[in-house]
Amino acid sequence: MQPLVISHFTLANSLGLGLSATLDALRLRRSGLIPCVFEDVDLETYIAKVAELDACQMRPDQMAYDCRNNRLAQLCLEQDGFADMIGKAKKKYTAGRIGVFLGTSTSGILQTELAYRQLDSRSGALPADFHYAETQNTYSLARFVSRYLGLSGPSFVVSSACSSSAKVFANAARMMVAGVCDAAVVGGVDSLCLSTLYGFNSLGLVSRFPCRPYDAERDGISVGEGAGFVLVERATAENSSNAMLLLGVGESSDAYHMSTPHPEGLGAKLAMQRALASAGLQAGDIDYINLHGTATKSNDASEGKAVADVFGANVPCSSTKGWTGHQLGAAGVTEAIIGMLAIEHGFVPGSVNTRQLDPGITINYQIENSERKIHRVLSNSFGFGGSNCSLVLGRRP
Repeated sequence: MQPLVISHFTLANSLGLGLSATLDALRLRRSGLIPCVFEDVDLETYIAKVAELDACQMRPDQMAYDCRNNRLAQLCLEQDGFADMIGKAKKKYTAGRIGVFLGTSTSGILQTELAYRQLDSRSGALPADFHYAETQNTYSLARFVSRYLGLSGPSFVVSSACSSSAKVFANAARMMVAGVCDAAVVGGVDSLCLSTLYGFNSLGLVSRFPCRPYDAERDGISVGEGAGFVLVERATAENSSNAMLLLGVGESSDAYHMSTPHPEGLGAKLAMQRALASAGLQAGDIDYINLHGTATKSNDASEGKAVADVFGANVPCSSTKGWTGHQLGAAGVTEAIIGMLAIEHGFVPGSVNTRQLDPGITINYQIENSERKIHRVLSNSFGFGGSNCSLVLGRRP
């Protein structure tokens, strides 16, 4: 593929608001996981919550979109001068030539969950102040972000479970090749809600402890929330010198099982191979892999086999979900941004909470942080139903 310039990016999660907060937490090995205190949830587990979100108020002109998910989007957009940078991009491209392509898994479903508690006992009607289209509807996120940033270009939302905000990078690349837009805001947002906490618990996938990716005794995920946004532009001679680039994208769908990955990691392997081919690179050209690494028995075993088949035991890799929890639809963009921070600052984040590596997974998994030169990163995001996406990010040699 033709590389795309990643000119600006930002994120917000349980580690704090903005790039510096996330980088500091990674360097200090300070996890964002805490015992579950959210609404009236009664589960013995850990979550990754954005503490600042409780006090966040929706901008007055956007009150129709008021819900936890859109407030988290707003909070993130205001970090690292991102909204201001989009204002400059509008002057360069015009508002109608900047696309908005975002991922989420549950959108604002918490708003619906809360509304159902106020059903009229006689008619069964939802409360009058509940706005489905602006809150729970999946497209709510893209509509809100477009309105908030004053953009009128093409926009849509991808909801492919945990690969959602990785796949939007591929969507943006295709839309730009097709000439539909000249730049794009890509990313994703997912916020805590009752459906994901109780839903994953019902599947037996939620750990009672802070999640331990690739640990021999791993026993499930820690649900988290977060947001991340990236501005991508066409690469030119003027803007691509030493710039951060989206070098390649690989997608696949193994369709093995609704909630379990293929045990041999066939879909994951295909996504990684396609990402390398898209970037015109070999396995040895990758300096670090940010794994999907959910800390479930089946996911880590499947992904580990796929990584071993493609990369052997040479490339340093780790999962950062021990810091941020599993942010579901926001995991892809968050981990892509962490990969870009690793490139910019020359370090490999290890794996907090992981104590004893699974001896059956033969990859170069890093528990401790390390300093090293990184030019190119592969970031994996694999969703329910076998919806897989791998991204290659980095700078030209």
